Amino acid sequence: MNRKYAFVYPILLMVFLAIGLLLGSKLNQPAQQPVSGNYSKMQEIITLLDREYVDSIESKKLFEKTITDMLHELDPHSNYIPYEDLQAMNEQIDGKFGGIGIRFAIIRDTLCVTNVIPNSPSFGSGVLAGDKILMIDGKNVARKKIKNDDVMGKLKGEPNTKVKIQLYRDKKKIEKTIVRGVIPIPSIVCAQMLDKNTGYIRLDNFSVTSAQEFFLAARKLKAEGMKKLIFDLRDNGGGVLDGAVKIADEFLPEGQKIVMIKGKKFLNTTRYARAGGLLEKTELVVLINENSASASEIVAGAIQDNDRGMIIGRRSFGKGLVQQDFSLSDKSDLRLTIARYYTPSGRCIQKPFGESYEDYYHSNEKRRDNGEYFTPDSTVFKNANKFKTLKGRTVYDGGGISPDIFVPLDTSNSTIYYLTLRYSGAFQQVAFDFVANKRTEWASVQEFTQTFETPKPLLQKLIAEGEKLKIPYDARDYKRSEGLIKQVMKAEIARQLFIEEGYFFIVASYDKEVQKALEILKR
Repeated sequence: MNRKYAFVYPILLMVFLAIGLLLGSKLNQPAQQPVSGNYSKMQEIITLLDREYVDSIESKKLFEKTITDMLHELDPHSNYIPYEDLQAMNEQIDGKFGGIGIRFAIIRDTLCVTNVIPNSPSFGSGVLAGDKILMIDGKNVARKKIKNDDVMGKLKGEPNTKVKIQLYRDKKKIEKTIVRGVIPIPSIVCAQMLDKNTGYIRLDNFSVTSAQEFFLAARKLKAEGMKKLIFDLRDNGGGVLDGAVKIADEFLPEGQKIVMIKGKKFLNTTRYARAGGLLEKTELVVLINENSASASEIVAGAIQDNDRGMIIGRRSFGKGLVQQDFSLSDKSDLRLTIARYYTPSGRCIQKPFGESYEDYYHSNEKRRDNGEYFTPDSTVFKNANKFKTLKGRTVYDGGGISPDIFVPLDTSNSTIYYLTLRYSGAFQQVAFDFVANKRTEWASVQEFTQTFETPKPLLQKLIAEGEKLKIPYDARDYKRSEGLIKQVMKAEIARQLFIEEGYFFIVASYDKEVQKALEILKR
């Protein structure tokens, strides 16, 4: 926050709250002060600040900041979204955007094409994985400090509009004019068989398309022999509630509760499972962690309360509030909490939000510092209300979904040297170079997994790349983390070859939660 405006924000916030209290107290009285009168007073204050304040102010920015602060006084999830930010948020919800259909990485200040989406505009125009983009619409994007958001802003646009790019391939510059199209944003990033009976599906978020994506992925795995499923909702922050309901419905028999939704002005609703769910007979484990929230918790809660499967991992985030979008006259958006949802047993898993907005969203850091990532915190549900699952097990409200089986965060082979390399981009850079002439060497991620082992010369290149990035080699740390470094290098190469599906398929082979789930399903 700008210090010279520090005292202005609270004044405006008090004005908004005073208006809200005044309106609330007058609701049942015959004669009410016109709402427009309060808005006029607010506008008068803004005008006075704009005209008389000692320094110039950005009245629009000040106004929007005040709205946001007011909403966060109500709860952490009600929010004001300016029009310019709305498109990006809606793209995640809709599961699509206008673009050219490539995945890229900025490697050594160069924009590199890592994958081309099949049947996309780029695919049809002959763009290849491994190409480097030098120019976009006549503007140089090579050998300069560029950011992902800047690149996306240049490549994305309305479908049927054109973008010109200059590529560098085999020491030649190639010009391409690409007509943008509708590019899907998959919410399922991996759907593979881990063994002859067990499937694995990882869902990153709940969009409008997630339920259909899930159905198609599950049907594919069933055709491949799946009788058991590990459903990975870790780090899934939620999204479209209806997608969560439809996905939970695939597991539950007809008539079982999925979720209850209750609000002051909201028509109270209970959603039940319908007949014919694709996975009603499939053995199930759901993976969650501290970043699994909202729609993820609806699915996990429905599975847990109906004793339909095992929940494994760490306590989820604890978001039990439902938002609805209200479009404003200037095309901005008010995302307002209108209801709470309750799991089938009747519990609301929303964690307390009496602390500050910042503390609420950084509460996972407090969990980590308190050791909850490594040992369950028995005090979380000390004063919570008790509820019963369908088979009589005790569960609690008020603090997220507590797993049936706790798996601590695995930091056993992690060192400062490994983590510094991991977040520097060194793995990605070395992997991109390695696959330059090998992109057709492996026909499938399964073949790659079975035949590839990270060679020692590649690890030496990783060390050298780290040193170029000013990460000095630490022999002791390297020795401790060597196994992990080999695994992550292999996973990053798989990402270059097979997008996210390749990465998560490799990670599953050494992921402690996935391995625990496999152990449980084999009992």
